[in-house]
Amino acid sequence: MELLRNAVRPYAWGSRTAIPQLQGRPVPAPHPEAELWMGAHPGDPSHVLGPDGAELSLLELVDADPVGQLGEDCARRWGNRLPFLLKILAAEEPLSMQAHPSAAQAAEGHAREEKLGIPRDAANRNYPDPTAKPELVCALTEFHALAGFRDPNRTVKLLKAIETPGLGKYTGLLEAQPDPAGLRALFTTWITLPQSALDELLPEVLDACVRHVQDHGEFATECRTILELGETHPRDAGVLAALLLNRLTLRAGEAIYLPAGNLHLYLHGTAVEILANSDNILRCGLTPKHVDVPELLRVVDFACGEMPVQHGECAGQRMAVYHTDAPEFELSRMEWAAGDDAEIEVDSAGPQILLCTEGDLLVLASDGEQVELRRGQSVWLPAADPAVRVRPLGGERSQLFRATAGACEL
Repeated sequence: MELLRNAVRPYAWGSRTAIPQLQGRPVPAPHPEAELWMGAHPGDPSHVLGPDGAELSLLELVDADPVGQLGEDCARRWGNRLPFLLKILAAEEPLSMQAHPSAAQAAEGHAREEKLGIPRDAANRNYPDPTAKPELVCALTEFHALAGFRDPNRTVKLLKAIETPGLGKYTGLLEAQPDPAGLRALFTTWITLPQSALDELLPEVLDACVRHVQDHGEFATECRTILELGETHPRDAGVLAALLLNRLTLRAGEAIYLPAGNLHLYLHGTAVEILANSDNILRCGLTPKHVDVPELLRVVDFACGEMPVQHGECAGQRMAVYHTDAPEFELSRMEWAAGDDAEIEVDSAGPQILLCTEGDLLVLASDGEQVELRRGQSVWLPAADPAVRVRPLGGERSQLFRATAGACEL
């Protein structure tokens, strides 16, 4: 059981306040702080803090003793790698629109790019590793996102509400085939439009969105989002693609699971994110980074309808579990009301990271070892360690997230 020192990723879209506030540092930070990484990702692994003040990379720790750190089943299933990465995500501005491959797509794409000799750190590399990248995001604050394709009939209604001379033919295309095939056809048409055609269509659409917002129309929230994206990316086909996606506002504790192929875009807010330990991203737009349209179309899933929002399945008085079909990870949330000092037992089922997001907590092992876990801190629990108990300190409302590997059976 070791406290972790975790890396902060300073992407331009990050917040100057959310992560520093969580960790009790001065606000605002000098630079945007977008993500706090907890895990053994080769790009920025956490470090364990020993009792003598010495530090060791969690990646090195796992490499040196994969069975002791991960457990025999997990080490075998994931090739001696910690299969998940836990993050705090703090979005002040929208991220890129993107989707992630399935395990089969990632393995095939990685092998293909290896054969072509594309360097793994090249800007045009789609598959730096051969693994899938499902993810789940759970809101800590109000969290805004676009995720999954909206029901086509609902999208037709939106497009008609902002009808323009240039938009009408595209509305008709989807209205004639309001299903996943119709969405694929319209999406493909829009993201492959010549720039000259985009430069004519996008201003029309943005002007129509302004009018719809001014009129307090049914789709005012969706139109505000399109206007925000259009202001930041005025000539980008991703702005049109955003018209096709579900617009979501998550409250604290609510989560969405993004399986392979789900097209999504995080807009604003702070969340806990757990994902497979992979870097495979296919971008659609709204970014200066590489966009590979043919490969994106091979990966995107055009299934449509409302995006399921999870509240966490009750697993006891103080615990909720967010279930997914991802074998790489599982996320749980534990909460104590102010004045509640009950202990919760956390079993030793494989490798775990515990993250405190509210209050202060005491983590106690059966062998007498204990660690005080302050707000914004996390602790690494190897598979070989015994079960621990967790209880609040100080009588305040407290919250803990628990990241574990999913089912490790082959």
